[in-house]
Amino acid sequence: MTVPTSAPSATTLTIIVIASGLTSALLIMLLHPLLIRYALARPNARSSHREPTPQGGGIAVIGATVLVLAGFLIIAPGSLGEPLRFGAVFTATIGLALIGAVDDIRPLAAPLRLVLQFVAVGLVIAALPDDVRALPHVPLWLERAALLIGGVWLVNLVNFMDGIDWITVAEVVPITAALVLFGAIGALPPEGTLVAMALCGGMIGFAPFNRPVARLFLGDVGSLPIGLLLTWLLTLLAGSGHLAAALLLPLYYLADATLTLLRRALNGEKLMTAHRSHFYQRALDNGFTVSEVVARVFVTNLVLIALAAVTLVQNGTVLHVAALAAGGVVVAVLLIHLSRQR
Repeated sequence: MTVPTSAPSATTLTIIVIASGLTSALLIMLLHPLLIRYALARPNARSSHREPTPQGGGIAVIGATVLVLAGFLIIAPGSLGEPLRFGAVFTATIGLALIGAVDDIRPLAAPLRLVLQFVAVGLVIAALPDDVRALPHVPLWLERAALLIGGVWLVNLVNFMDGIDWITVAEVVPITAALVLFGAIGALPPEGTLVAMALCGGMIGFAPFNRPVARLFLGDVGSLPIGLLLTWLLTLLAGSGHLAAALLLPLYYLADATLTLLRRALNGEKLMTAHRSHFYQRALDNGFTVSEVVARVFVTNLVLIALAAVTLVQNGTVLHVAALAAGGVVVAVLLIHLSRQR
């Protein structure tokens, strides 16, 4: 078994983010004509765009992430930990991207899509070492079951929240950058730090094409596997003894999607039907511009990252609970703000 013993160097991380960003941008330029022809998203009742726009940019983001990491693995064998375990993460990510690609072109039945998501998340969870424990005080089987359900929810909520230009960029880039910084101080395993850096670079390469008004969307081919990789990365962070930080980083997405689902359930709405009732979507109807919404989400994420960092450098249950409570207040303020008429 080959296990990396130290965090990746700053030079290594710089090379990875540049390589992933350039690869992502190049793939987009090469694939753009095909996406226009075969994966055009036309406006409908739940859309926030007015013109037909190609989707499928996630092919480039995930493609760049996988290609750069595969190349790095060839150059530096053992840098990504145990090959079989990391191979399972690669396989699940690529498989979920393929499912998303099919769904972008010809929508799959919701039950089938959900089953396939459980399989992908289950493969990633099954590949975790036994000593990665997010909830060490509960039985392993119960923890893994909770991670499976939570992982499927995170995969779906990233998909649900990818509804306006740049919002997923404003979520994923800060989170992955924070994970890289956390990895530099030993809070994340080296293989997780490398994956976070590659995914961050892939999203940066995609960002110019998705800025308002977007010329390209991620599509399910991107949002689903991105949600899966975030599940794996945040599980590694929690499993390293930093559960509070792992909850704080995606807290805005968790709150917006979960509260929207609960509100729709209480109103007796069909949960599987398309809608425009997320807080960020209601903000557009309330007079906010896309740029204003995205900027507020980005700033909120920076505050959540700062709170997560506090929990890393200061131990103590009381402090961690206080940080989570503060994060909840910050997110609640944002959601209330987005719900009000401009």
